[in-house]
Amino acid sequence: MTKLEVLKRYFGHDGFRPGQEELIDSVLGGRDVLGIMPTGAGKSVCYQVPAMLMDGVAVVVSPLISLMKDQVGALRENGIPCAYVNSSLDYRELKETYERAAAGEYKIIYAAPERLCTADFLRFSEIVKISMVTVDEAHCVSQWGQDFRPGYLKIAEYIKSLSYRPPIGAFTATATEEVRRDIIKLLELKEPKVAVTGFDRKNLYFEVKRPKAKDKLNQLVYFLGGRGRGKSGIVYAISRKTVESVCDELCERGFAATRYHAGLSPEERRRNQDDFLYDRKTVMVATNAFGMGIDKSNVSFVVHYNMPKNIESYYQEAGRAGRDGSPSDCLLLYAPGDVRTNKFLIDNTDENEELSDEEREFIRERDYERLRQMTFYATTDDCLRGFILKYFGESAGSECGNCSNCLEGFETRDVTEPARMILSCVMRMMRRGTSYGRTTVADVLAGSQNEKITDRGLDTLTTYGIMKDHKKKDILRIIDFMLEKGYLSVKGEKYGVLAPCRKAAPLLRGEETLTMRMPKPKPKEEPRRKKPSAAEIDEGLMGELKALRLELAKAQSVPAYVIFTDASLREMCAAMPETLAEFSDIPGVGAAKLNRYGAVFVDLISQYKNRKKPRM
Repeated sequence: MTKLEVLKRYFGHDGFRPGQEELIDSVLGGRDVLGIMPTGAGKSVCYQVPAMLMDGVAVVVSPLISLMKDQVGALRENGIPCAYVNSSLDYRELKETYERAAAGEYKIIYAAPERLCTADFLRFSEIVKISMVTVDEAHCVSQWGQDFRPGYLKIAEYIKSLSYRPPIGAFTATATEEVRRDIIKLLELKEPKVAVTGFDRKNLYFEVKRPKAKDKLNQLVYFLGGRGRGKSGIVYAISRKTVESVCDELCERGFAATRYHAGLSPEERRRNQDDFLYDRKTVMVATNAFGMGIDKSNVSFVVHYNMPKNIESYYQEAGRAGRDGSPSDCLLLYAPGDVRTNKFLIDNTDENEELSDEEREFIRERDYERLRQMTFYATTDDCLRGFILKYFGESAGSECGNCSNCLEGFETRDVTEPARMILSCVMRMMRRGTSYGRTTVADVLAGSQNEKITDRGLDTLTTYGIMKDHKKKDILRIIDFMLEKGYLSVKGEKYGVLAPCRKAAPLLRGEETLTMRMPKPKPKEEPRRKKPSAAEIDEGLMGELKALRLELAKAQSVPAYVIFTDASLREMCAAMPETLAEFSDIPGVGAAKLNRYGAVFVDLISQYKNRKKPRM
C-alpha cells in the first residue's frame, strides 16, 4: 500500500493536512522528525501511517494510561492492529501482548516512558524489529516545559540500548523555541526534519470575562445554560477545593457535572472520567490533572474558572475543545485574585532536587514572567487569538473576527491624561516612601473613602479623587494596559506594587500621547459571536445519527466518538449518502468502519429521507 492508500483505508481521508505528508515522508526515509502541531491537527497520523508501511513494530511513548487506552481503542476501531503495555496489565496479559507482537500481530505498541528500560521491555525490543520510536507529548522531556516528566529522560537511554537505531519522532502541541531545542537535545534527535504547522485553531472562539470573584459562579452558570447547554465540556479550576465547590453547585442547579482531581481515589477518578467520556456526564470540573490523556473529540467548550500560570498550559487545555474541527468555545473567567494564587503556587511548587540554587531561581523568574504574559492576555484589549499566536512566534493580524475582543465592540480613545494621572499618583506614593498595588492606586484616583485609604492618609495625596469621574473598572483597565505596554511594572514578589518604567518619562513630559481600545457601552444582551461557516445540517437527522452511534457505542463499550466523530455525522447530514460507495466518501469512514457500520447508517439515512419526502 501507499501512504495515501493507508490514509484512506484506515482513517477515511482522501488527503493529508498541512505538515503531515512531509513528516511521514521523512520517517519513511529513515530521518528523525519533530512535529509541533496544535491539538486536532492530526499529529498521530504522522506516525501511525508510516507504522503501517514499515517492517516491524512501532513503539509509541505516551505519558498516561488513559491516553494509551483511548488511542488503542480508536485504532482498533479503524482496523489497525495495536496494543499497549503499562501497569494496568498483569503479568499474564503483558506476556501475551509481547508474544503476539513478536508473532507479527501488532504494528504499534504504546508504552509508558517508565516501562521502556524494564528488563521485559528490553528483551521484547531485541526480539522484534522496532520500526520507529515515537514520543508523544514530547514537551514532557523538558524541565522548561509546562508538564515535565522525569520518566521521559529515560527515552534516550532506551534508544541507546537497542542494537540498531530506528528513526525517532517527537510530537507536541505547544512548545516555545526554548522547549523545541530541549526536545532535540534530550532525545538526541539527529538532524531532524522540523515541521511547525502553526498554532492557529480557527474553529475556537476565545473569550475573556472579568467578573468579580464572587460573581464567577453566576457567569459560569449563565454560559452553561446558554451557549454550553446540552454540550460536552471541561471547566478547569485552580484547586481541589474550588473543583469540589463548583461541581457541587452545578449539580445542585441541575447540570450533569462530575469532578476530577488528584485528591480523589483512583477508583473515583476512573469512574468520573468514564462518565464524561461516555457522555453520562456532560460537564467535567477538574484541576489541570485532567486532560492530557483525553482524546474526546466532542468537547464543545473549555472554561477556565481561574487563570492558569502560563499561556502554554492555557492553550493546551483550551485546545481540548473542538478536536473534530467543530466551532467551540474557550472562555476564561479572570479575577485579580488568580494572580496572587498563581504566585503562591510558583513559590511553593515541589522542587526538583537535582536542580542547583541558581537553576531554581532561574525557573522561578521564568515562571513569574510567564505568569505576567498570561495576565496580559487576560487583561488585553487586543485580539486574543493574535496575542496567543504572537506569543508562540507567529505573525497575526490586528483582528481575527472570532474572539470576544474583536466582536464585542471597541473604540480607540486617547488616554494620555488618565495615564499621566496614574503615573503621578504612583510617583507621589513612592515619594512618601510607600508603594501600593493596582487596586489601591485605582481607589485613590477614584476618591474612595474606604478605611484602607483613610487610615493610611492616602486621601491627603494631591492625586486623591482626580479621576472620580471615571469608573474604577476603567481606571484598572488603563493600568493593566500600561503594564502590558511597559509604562508601569510590578515590583515585589509578595504584594506586587506598581512602579513607573523608564518608558513613562516622555509621556509625563508631554512628548508623546497614548491611545488604547476601550469597550463601547454595551447593550444589555450578550453580544452574539460569529461562527465559522459550516454546512447547513438537518437537526432531525443529526439526532437520529447520534442515537444510532450511541447504541453502537454502548454495545461495544466504547465512547460514542470512537464510532464516528460529530464532524463525520455532520458530513453525513450534508451528503445524505444512500449507497455504501457514497458512504465511503464521508471523511472519517475507513474500510473497517465502512464494513462494520456502513449498512446500518446508510439504511437509517435512506429511511429518514423517505419519511421526509412530501406526500403527493
